[in-house]
Amino acid sequence: MTLAALMALFTWMDLGVVILLVGAWFVLGQWIESPNTRKPSVTVLMAGYRREWMRQFVTRSPRIYDATVLGNLRQSTSFLASASMIALGGLLALVGNSDRLVGVAQDLTLTTQNTRIVEIKLLLVGLWLTHAFLKFLWSNRLFGYAAVIMSAVPNDPSDPVSYPRAAQSAQINIRAAFNFNRGLRSTYFALAALTWLIGWWALLIAAGVVSYMIWWREFASASRNILLDPPLTHHPGD
Repeated sequence: MTLAALMALFTWMDLGVVILLVGAWFVLGQWIESPNTRKPSVTVLMAGYRREWMRQFVTRSPRIYDATVLGNLRQSTSFLASASMIALGGLLALVGNSDRLVGVAQDLTLTTQNTRIVEIKLLLVGLWLTHAFLKFLWSNRLFGYAAVIMSAVPNDPSDPVSYPRAAQSAQINIRAAFNFNRGLRSTYFALAALTWLIGWWALLIAAGVVSYMIWWREFASASRNILLDPPLTHHPGD
């Protein structure tokens, strides 16, 4: 299919909203991960806590707690990578039986849609799910690297290698968390892209809802306010 034939299948509103959705996904990702903003995101704030975690790790004995936490993080990435793969499998099954899906889409929108249009709309969902799967997979691998580096940190805090190696582990840990969050964002936008089956107006609404939800959780949530609060130096009842 030529580009001209592809463009003929969709209206300018369809193409404009898709560009808006992709742009929102890209801009939000850059904004959330930027450490230079006056209002840092939860992701950036948590990076500071991850560095502090590794500083405390050097003097903690035994280190079973740290291994447990890292194991739980890897388990989360494994679960979501598996879930993304299952979702991709289901999506491929839908593409293989797109004739039935066309009927459902027509019932929802009361307009005629051919099989090729539905397949292209599902392709957009599939691209985001594939991106999410790859990010979760890479995040799992990075958490594994972080675990190996943590194991190489000497037990003696006075060893000159201890803190630099712990800092290396923290940076790998942060990269793993960033990739994990990228996978989550791609999953959110994949869900938003599903609404395109209803119409461009539904996709526009979904793009706004998902973008606002991600922004709110990173920049205006109660969790962010808690991360900004200084730690208590005494018990509230004292």
